[in-house]
Amino acid sequence: MENIVMTETFPLSTRRLNKTYYSDSGETVVALEEINLNIETGEFVVIVGPSGCGKSTLLNILAGLEPATNGEVLAYHQPITQPNIERSMVFQNYALFPWLSVRGNVEFGLERRGISRQLRRKIAENYLNLVGLIDFADKRIHELSGGMKQRVAIARAFAVDPQVILMDEPFGALDALTRRFLQGELLRIWRTDRKTIVFITHSVPEAIYLATRIIVMTARPGRIKTQVIPNLPHPRETTSEAFRELEHDLYLALDEELARGFNFSE
Repeated sequence: MENIVMTETFPLSTRRLNKTYYSDSGETVVALEEINLNIETGEFVVIVGPSGCGKSTLLNILAGLEPATNGEVLAYHQPITQPNIERSMVFQNYALFPWLSVRGNVEFGLERRGISRQLRRKIAENYLNLVGLIDFADKRIHELSGGMKQRVAIARAFAVDPQVILMDEPFGALDALTRRFLQGELLRIWRTDRKTIVFITHSVPEAIYLATRIIVMTARPGRIKTQVIPNLPHPRETTSEAFRELEHDLYLALDEELARGFNFSE
C-alpha cells in the first residue's frame, strides 16, 4: 500500500477514499476504491478515465456535494463535509442564475462573502474583462451563447478568490472551435491567478493541453491507474511529436481499461 503523507499544505487530499452506492433492492455498486491523492497548491490537475469510472463522483466528494462511504477527504487537513465557497465548482451545464444579469451572476459569490457593492462591481468587471464579456455585463443569461455562458461560469468561479476550482467537463457540450478557444482562455486566467484546479474530461488532447498533472483512472471501480506530468511548456502545440507521443501513451492506458470494462478478451 502506498504511504500517503497528509499535511495541511495540500488544498485537497484523500486517503483510502471509497464510494459505494446501495440500491433499494440491496444491490451495491462500488464507484471508487482506495483513492489516495494529494493536490498541490497551484496545480492544474486533469482527471481522465472511461465513462462510469467515478470521475464526477470523485469531484463531487471533493466539492462536499456528496459523502465518501469511507476513507478521508480533506481540505488543508480539515475534513470536507459540505460545500464551501473556498472550493468553486464549474459544471458542464453552466448552473447560472437566469434571473440575474451577467454581472449579477459573477457578483453572487462575492455578495455571500460580504464584499461591498462597489468592490463587488470592480472585481466582477475585472473578471468579465478577463473572459472578454465586459460588453455583455448587463445582458441576461438567455441572451448568451453556450460558450459565453461558460465564460460567465469561469469568471464567477475565479472572482470569489477560492482556494480550489473544481471543473466537471466544463467544455464537453461546446463545439470544437469554442472549446479550443475556452481552453486557451482558461489557461491564460490560470497562469495569471495560479489557482489550484481539478478538471474532469473525457478528452485526452484536452488533458494534455491543459494539465500540469494528468491522473488516469481505471474502469469501475475507479482507482488511480497512473499519473503523468507532461514535460511540455505552455502553450502546448498539439501537433508536436512530444504531444502526439504522450497522447498515444494515454490512449493505450485508457484502451486497456475500456477493454477491461467491456470484458473483452485478447
